[in-house]
Amino acid sequence: MKKIVSIIFICLFTSIGAQAQVSSNPYKFLGNITTSYNVDAGGGVPAYYTLWNQITCENESKWASVEGNRGSFNWGSDKAFNYAKQHNFTYKFHALVWGAQYPGWLENLSPSERFAALTNWFDKAKAKYKTLPMIDVVNEAVGNHQAGNPMMKETLGGGGKTGYDWLIKAFEMAYERWPDAILIYNDYNSIRWDVDNYITLVQTLRDAGAPIDAYGNQSHELSDISKSELTSVLKKQQDALKMPMFITELDIDIADDSKQKAQYQNVLPVMWEAPYCAGVTLWGYVLGRTWVANSGLYRNGQERPAMTWIKEYMETDAAKNAVGPFPGTKKEASIYIRPASMLTAKGDVLPIKIRARLATKTIEKVDFYVNDELVKTMTEEPYIVEYTTSKSGWNNTKAVVTATDGSTYERYGRFNVINSRTMRSPYNEVLPEIPGTFNIIEYDKGASGVSYINATRSNTSAMKDGQWMEYTVDVKEDGLYSFDATIATAKTGGMFHLAEYGLDNLTYLTEFVDVPKTGGVTSWKTLHGRLQTKLTAGQKVLTLLIDKGGYYIKDITLTRYEEGEGMSCRMRAFSGKFGVGDIIPVQITATSKNSPISRVSVYANNLLVGTTTEEPYIVNFVPEEMGTYVIKAIVTAENGGEKISAERKLEINSPTPLAIHTIQGDASSSHSSDIFTLHGVRIGTKEQWSNLPSGLYIIDGKVRAKK
Repeated sequence: MKKIVSIIFICLFTSIGAQAQVSSNPYKFLGNITTSYNVDAGGGVPAYYTLWNQITCENESKWASVEGNRGSFNWGSDKAFNYAKQHNFTYKFHALVWGAQYPGWLENLSPSERFAALTNWFDKAKAKYKTLPMIDVVNEAVGNHQAGNPMMKETLGGGGKTGYDWLIKAFEMAYERWPDAILIYNDYNSIRWDVDNYITLVQTLRDAGAPIDAYGNQSHELSDISKSELTSVLKKQQDALKMPMFITELDIDIADDSKQKAQYQNVLPVMWEAPYCAGVTLWGYVLGRTWVANSGLYRNGQERPAMTWIKEYMETDAAKNAVGPFPGTKKEASIYIRPASMLTAKGDVLPIKIRARLATKTIEKVDFYVNDELVKTMTEEPYIVEYTTSKSGWNNTKAVVTATDGSTYERYGRFNVINSRTMRSPYNEVLPEIPGTFNIIEYDKGASGVSYINATRSNTSAMKDGQWMEYTVDVKEDGLYSFDATIATAKTGGMFHLAEYGLDNLTYLTEFVDVPKTGGVTSWKTLHGRLQTKLTAGQKVLTLLIDKGGYYIKDITLTRYEEGEGMSCRMRAFSGKFGVGDIIPVQITATSKNSPISRVSVYANNLLVGTTTEEPYIVNFVPEEMGTYVIKAIVTAENGGEKISAERKLEINSPTPLAIHTIQGDASSSHSSDIFTLHGVRIGTKEQWSNLPSGLYIIDGKVRAKK
């Protein structure tokens, strides 16, 4: 690795620009943060650009600071971003996803609504900052480092197949928008107390092929660490991860000047001189204006001894000549090794793709190794290997990308092979065709953890939290698809989504689908929704992920549709108050210019109420429980075109006891019960009957209810 890294340093050399007074090293930066939302601290402290050559906003670029009021964006981060640009040094965006300092209004949204809000946050940040050198994509996601982590995890799709799908998705979203940015995972207690969990998290992201470029050690916990312990832990991290590292939030919280200086002398050279260290960001430098009491490096405008020593150290040859993986904080190579699955059975054929991209150069070849043996040399995209697994346990992978100028770049990864000899294959050996239906219990054959987890081939078992199953299908046509899931449940609270773990990215095919009550565990109803992205023709593996269980799914049907041109679908407004058991006519006006109408379907909370094929398009809805129902209609034309009506809400109250109306006057049996005289008024038409008040009517000795 060292030999290849040294080539990177030579070929990627880029001057940082206007050099800071403290560090003149061109291969890595010594940075800091804003002070009380300002760049220059004032109070006699030297100007920022004379001290540091990198800047991070302490709070200004966090989601809560930017969009505290939903839809209103306050980019206080502009001050630091523009300052860095003015003085020609680098800037880090901190942070896109964090289980703290998110907007308070986020907690009032459903998972699907939160995901949409988070996507909008990414989009707005991209629109504001079209290019960014570095981004803390995810902050403090180990375990419960932040109380909001469970909510953020749910927002981004849960643990899924890898246990860290939500973080993979976050990095995919960031890479889609900023492919040239250095994408960083950042956390605390990563050097002490939570080292192994931190390594496991970052290693999983890397091994799954997520576009993570570096790991960040906050380094708040080092006020009493020994030099030997720090050296040992950093080596342990690097041996496991083999990726660039940033020291992202270093502070030494010691009141005693001499002890603070001594501790900086212990830790800073170990970090700075590591060839995999891309830079060090100190977390504040003015005493009394940092998040902890004693970490400042200036007191009353004067240097504390630690600051004096830092300046002296940065003038030494060791500090000036220390190399790093991102000279000038520029990312030339994006290389990610993405196996179709991180876990596979012995003898399975495992597709692996090397996603490789150079920012300014041209790729000549990609060499791919498994356990240090060259498996394949590739000169054209896509860089895909079909690898037949044989060695049990963790298998180490490496991709080496060679540019046409001879420079090389590398990436490491792993996949795990279990001893099971149950090869992965479609359930019936014949692929279900899409458009079409697949049965939930007919998931792919294979080992647990490879093609399913926590699943049984029985419709008598309810779905379980964290369960997932995969289905190899044959998609016959490119295009848009809707889904209809046959479900049964006696309670609300269930949720699932469909995903595709492709070799390019993790795609959520559906939103996070809420499962409404159907009336009981044997009351099967059709739950309707649409895929968020088009399916392309060919063999695909669809994954059903159970985010929250407690319900039953029998099968899922995927149906091709087109957005209907020349079609309209309007639902009449509901008037009056309604109770449980009321017969509520849902009336739809539908037209189609280009193709005859095939059917009109009505849904309540996405459950199919009924379908009609003839005008007038009326479907009766009978609510079985109190609550709010979202009603919508879909008109489908013979050519497959669809149009969805605007949604209308119905508030359903408790049933109202029916009054008994006594008939006065004649009630002639010769006209049966459809025509009678009430209070001297002859009743015979549907309209007349509909205008009568609700109640029980005794007609010709029979009781007739009108609701």
